Amino acid sequence: MSERRVTDGELETMSVIFKMLSDQTRLRILLALHNRELCVAHLCEALAMEQSAVSHQLRNLKAARLIKNRKDGKNVYYSLDDEHVLHVIDQVLEHVRH
Repeated sequence: MSERRVTDGELETMSVIFKMLSDQTRLRILLALHNRELCVAHLCEALAMEQSAVSHQLRNLKAARLIKNRKDGKNVYYSLDDEHVLHVIDQVLEHVRH
């Protein structure tokens, strides 16, 4: 295995992402957004959670650049920022099931 060179900034960013992935609610949100975008109301319904709790987690995920949003009138729709995070989740799930 070759040595990986990682900068301090990259380590910090990786740490933030792993922190985001360490919470079941945030994982459930990320999985719910797989291949689709949802508004907060639909996420609340899918997760059976209050709007304030979901909104709080969405702010965290957006700050970590794991999700993005777009406005359509009064509604805000959320989606994954890119598919990379799903690859990480899939790898961990594969490890868990192994």
